[in-house]
This record gives sequence, C-alpha cells and structure tokens, in this order.
Amino acid sequence: MSASPESAPLTAAQAGSDAGLGELCVLMKLGEIVLKGSNRKLFERRLHNNIRSSVRDLGDVRLSQRGAGVIIVRKPGASDLEIAEIADRMANVMGVVWVHLVRRVAKDLDAITDIGVRSMAGREGTFAVRARRRDKRFEMTSSELAGYLGSKVIEAYGYKVNLKRPDNTLYVEVDRDEAFVFTDGIPGQGGLPAGMSGRGLVLMSGGIDSPVAAHRMIRRGLKVDFLHFSGMPFTGPESIYKAYSLVRQLDRYQVGSRLFVVPFGKAQQQLKTSGIERLQIVAQRRLMLKTAEALADDLGAECLITGDALGQVSSQTMTNLTALDDAVDLPILRPLIGMDKTEIMDHARRIGTLAISELPDEDCCTMLTPRQVETAAKIPDLRQIEKRLDAEELAEHLVSTAQVHKPSFLGDEAPSRVAPASAPVATPA
Repeated sequence: MSASPESAPLTAAQAGSDAGLGELCVLMKLGEIVLKGSNRKLFERRLHNNIRSSVRDLGDVRLSQRGAGVIIVRKPGASDLEIAEIADRMANVMGVVWVHLVRRVAKDLDAITDIGVRSMAGREGTFAVRARRRDKRFEMTSSELAGYLGSKVIEAYGYKVNLKRPDNTLYVEVDRDEAFVFTDGIPGQGGLPAGMSGRGLVLMSGGIDSPVAAHRMIRRGLKVDFLHFSGMPFTGPESIYKAYSLVRQLDRYQVGSRLFVVPFGKAQQQLKTSGIERLQIVAQRRLMLKTAEALADDLGAECLITGDALGQVSSQTMTNLTALDDAVDLPILRPLIGMDKTEIMDHARRIGTLAISELPDEDCCTMLTPRQVETAAKIPDLRQIEKRLDAEELAEHLVSTAQVHKPSFLGDEAPSRVAPASAPVATPA
C-alpha cells in the first residue's frame, strides 16, 4: 500500500520552515480508547469522524493514526495561528486526553537535536527530556536519545536537570518516517468519542445544572439532543436565547447539536387551574418527562438526561425523584445526582457555560410556582391528576408544537420554523 500524503516521510530540507523549525502540527494522546481491545478500531473510527467534523470549516486538514493511542493532525502550508486553532478544537473532542503542538522533523539525529535544543531556549528552572522510540530501527534507544538531547541542552543553556519534577520538559517521539519534538500540552476532555454509546435527550433549562449534565454524558460517549420548555406565550423569548447559547457552547464537544423548543406556558396554566397546589412542580416535571419521552421516540434516543442533584432544592427529594421515574418508561440519567452546587459550578466554569447560565431570564419552572412545594409526592395522586388532564395526549400535542434549532459553534444557523416531531431534522427553508 502506498503511503498517504499525511504519512509521507520527511526529507531534511522539508523539515524546516522559513524560521528553520519543522512543520507545526497537532499530536493527540488517547486514553480510555486504548483499553478497548478488539473493539478499539470502532472507537478510533468514531473518533476520527468526530475530529473531521470539528474542523470541517478549516480546509485541507489531514489526520493519521500512529499506533495505539496517538493521532497526528496536519494542515500543510497553514500558519502557526491556524494550527493553534486546530489544537484548541482538538482539546474539546471527547476521547482525547492530551493535545500537543509539535514540530514534525526528519528522522535524523542532527535535525532532532537542532529543533529540540532551540525549543528549550529562554526557559527558566530545571528540565528533563522524555524520549519515545516507536520505530525500534532508530539508531538510539529511548533512554540513549533522552540522555544525548539532555547533554546538548545543558551544553547550550546550562540548565539543571530534574528528572522527577522538572519545571520544563522536552518531549521527542520517533515514528516510522519522522520525529515529533514538543514541550507543552493542553489537557483534553478524555472519556469516549461522542456517539459511541448511543443517543440521549437532555432536558435543558436555562440554569447551571443541565448543561453540566449534558457535558458529562457526552463525555461518556452519548450523542445528545436538547429539549427546552419555554414559558411562552406568558414569557418572552429570553430563556430560548439562553438555551440556544448554551447548546451552541456544548456543540464544541459533539458537533451537530439540535435544540427543540416547546412552548409550555399554557400547559402550566392548565395544571395550575386543576387545583393541584403543592404538587404543581412535580406534576409539571412529570409532564415534561412524558413530552421528552414522546420526542425521544421520534429521535431514536434511548434515555433522558436531567440536571437533578439529590437534595439541591426542595423538589429533588428521593421520594420525588422516584415519582418522576414513574412517569416514563425510558431510563432517566442523572449524572449530577451526588454533586453539590460548588462542584457543579466549577464544572460549568470549565466547559464555558457558567457565564451564560447566570444571565437573567424568566424560567418556565418558576412560573405559577406554589408557595409550598411537595417534598414527598405520592405516585397515585400524580397519576390521578394526569388521568384527568389526559397527560399522554397533552404530551403528544406539546411535541407537535416543537421548534427545532441547530446551534453550531462552527457558525450560527437560522432556526427552523415550527416543525412537528415527525420531521425533527428538517433543514430550514
């Protein structure tokens, strides 16, 4: 088989740019995927597809697998800023543990030494060299190469060596046709490639919790869609704008997100006028779950995902959560169930959703809220209420009013017009 363009061997002349450094590219280290045994190829294929999706707007981006656990991404002729943009996007791809900006140089000891020594210029403190020889035909072993490069760095700059806790580390990886030299890394998301574990539907409020729940489940390999209940026609569109912005931010981690918006105000009013009082919150959440289940059936989603955390608010008691589970047949995943608010906020800050969630809006869940909330709702009472309201038919009606949007971090897409769930993926005219 002939070599692909991205794996073509470098010559010494090709290794240098105008500044005398090798071609800048992105090297990614995988984690959990490496442990998948005979199924590893399936995970790698999904990951490759996700990588390509995340950079599809950047032109001729090439990727190649280098043994178990290493992927190289290149864009021939790109500027350093363009490669840095690719690296930033790779840090958001689920399944990637570390992202490195690396110099791709000829598999030649002099070329490796030249780039390695110059990469360490202007450093402060101690250093170490970590070398890895994936091509065992190379003239030096990994330890010999590390020692040799270390001596050259000392000779050039006089740095002191600290092999256990260095302030700076020079990495060299020798591959079949070239070598990669680098010093720093960006932590990746880890986890599994989005879509590897199936599909889910997230009940997305405008708050802090549900975006974090979504991120945690994407990280475990789910591809998720989002369902937002607005208070319209009794509230403005602010909560929809927030949900749209949150999904757009989360789209960085899976690409191709869809947001379904259901106007829920009249249904809430109908529940309120039925005289359920303290059961209002639990009853409307059961109706939301029934609506989500009906939509999930159309989308092929296998589970529902919520931002519930045990005991965080008065309605999230164990008894009430059990009553919510009773409303639907699909499993309800609650990835935040054992987290406290500080932990959730820290996670939201890391994934870039906290500032959006803290923007003011009128959440439908706060509309028509009773002065006292039931903390131990009884399932028979809730079922009786739903029987009077014909909740199953109401849920189907709500799904038929859903409007679908496609918030993309690659560029805003216009929301579609109102579309029934039977045609949730229709492209806007």
